[in-house]
Amino acid sequence: MEDRFSAITNLRNDPNQAIFGVYDGHGGSRAAEFAAKNLCNNIIKEIVSERNESKIEEAVKRGYLATDSEFLKENDVKGGSCCVTALISDGNLVVANAGDCRAVLSVGGFAEALTSDHRPSRDDERNRIENSGGYVDTFHSVWRIQGSLAVSRGIGDAHLKQWVISEPETKVRRINPHHEFLILASDGLWDKVSNQEAVDIARPFCIGTNHKQKPLLACKKLVDLSVSRGSLDDISVMIIPLSRFI
Repeated sequence: MEDRFSAITNLRNDPNQAIFGVYDGHGGSRAAEFAAKNLCNNIIKEIVSERNESKIEEAVKRGYLATDSEFLKENDVKGGSCCVTALISDGNLVVANAGDCRAVLSVGGFAEALTSDHRPSRDDERNRIENSGGYVDTFHSVWRIQGSLAVSRGIGDAHLKQWVISEPETKVRRINPHHEFLILASDGLWDKVSNQEAVDIARPFCIGTNHKQKPLLACKKLVDLSVSRGSLDDISVMIIPLSRFI
C-alpha cells in the first residue's frame, strides 16, 4: 500500500478552515509519506506569507514546488507521488492536483470534476514532454513517459524530473449551499468508478439530517465497488462534507 492521506482541521484555531490531501505513491511509498507530512503545511506557509488574497493559486503552486524540491534533497530519493489537495479557507474551496488523484464535487447531486488527470495521453501534457526532449509511447494500451511512468506530474521522480513536473493545476470555488460534499481519491477508484457514479453512491450517506459518521461508510462502499470490478491498484477515498464550512 503506497497511498497516504492528510487532514488538518481548525487551521489557525478556526473551525471553518481546513486542508486535506490524498497521495498516491509509485516506486515505493517514500514520496507519498513525505508529501503527506509536508505538502499541506508548505501550502499553508505560502498562503500565510502571501499578502494578496487574489494570488492564492500562486501560493498553492509554491507549496507544491517547495515540497518537491525538499523531497529531492532527501538521501537516497526513490519514486514519486501523485497529489490532490483541498484547502477550505474563508468560504473558498481551493483544489489542486499534480498527477491522477482526482477531486470531484457534488453540486446538488451532479458531479463536477475539479481536477483533470495529468497523464501522457493528454494532448497538452504530451506536447509539453515532447517539446522538452522527452517521448511518449504506449505499452499494453497505457501511455508512458520514456517508456516508464504513466503520469506526467507529481512529487519526486528524480530520474524523470525534466518531464514529470510538480506544478499543480488549481481551481477556486466559493462554497455555496449547492456544494454538498467533495470526494478526493487516488486513481484506484477512478479507474473503475465514474465521477457521477461515485457521487450517486456517496450522496445518500452524506445528505440529510442523520448522516453523522456515514461518509466513512460511503468511502468503504466506493472502495468495495472498485475492488469488485477488478481494481488491483491501491485505493484511497476521502469524503469531505461541505455544509459545515458555509
